[in-house]
Amino acid sequence: MTRKELAALIDQTALGSGLSEEYIRSFCREAMAEGFASVCILPNMVPAAAQILSGSATKVCTVISFPLGMDLPETKIFETGDALQKGAQEIDLVLNVGAFKSGDYSALERELSGVIGAAHAAGALAKVIIETPLLTSRQIHEAALLCEGYGADIVKTSTGYRPILPRSTSVEDVKLLRSILRRETGIKAAGGIRSVQDALRMLAAGATRIGASCGVEILNGLAEQPPVRNLSV
Repeated sequence: MTRKELAALIDQTALGSGLSEEYIRSFCREAMAEGFASVCILPNMVPAAAQILSGSATKVCTVISFPLGMDLPETKIFETGDALQKGAQEIDLVLNVGAFKSGDYSALERELSGVIGAAHAAGALAKVIIETPLLTSRQIHEAALLCEGYGADIVKTSTGYRPILPRSTSVEDVKLLRSILRRETGIKAAGGIRSVQDALRMLAAGATRIGASCGVEILNGLAEQPPVRNLSV
């Protein structure tokens, strides 16, 4: 696997508090130069990112209801539409895990159909974050199929938001998702992926995207790895 091939599988992420527009513009230029799949940024930075990345292969991705996912469906749908209008090309929706655990499928239906529908109508990719570290294996199975059933293009493991999570995303999470989802449904592994070894293990388990805030460091570590010829399981 080459540096360029690996970069095209990474969503280079900047979701920290207090990041300036100048920082995000520089971040986007670096991501574009490396050929990352996308930059994953907060909604208020979408216009700046869209301006820098216009016409490039690196997409503008933003998060909806990050990091807790507890906003009302109508709020999530509005936020999605606003981000799309301002230039977002990929949407990472944080599922309302509280509603899921409570069996509130009416709220889940509204947010999933509304957000995914809006994304697809705009020609954007829809990813749904299910927070695997907060779920049992049975709940992961149910949540993954629920998201896929509403048309999610990619099911994402986690926000990686440490204050609420008991652990990072595991290889076992990704393997479980790959055993559940259709081949055409992607898997984004995110949360605690900090090295090229972490990234390659997730890809080998079945991930099709990697979410990381240290994408350049991951790419820099690739030179130390033996050739990887087949990442499928």
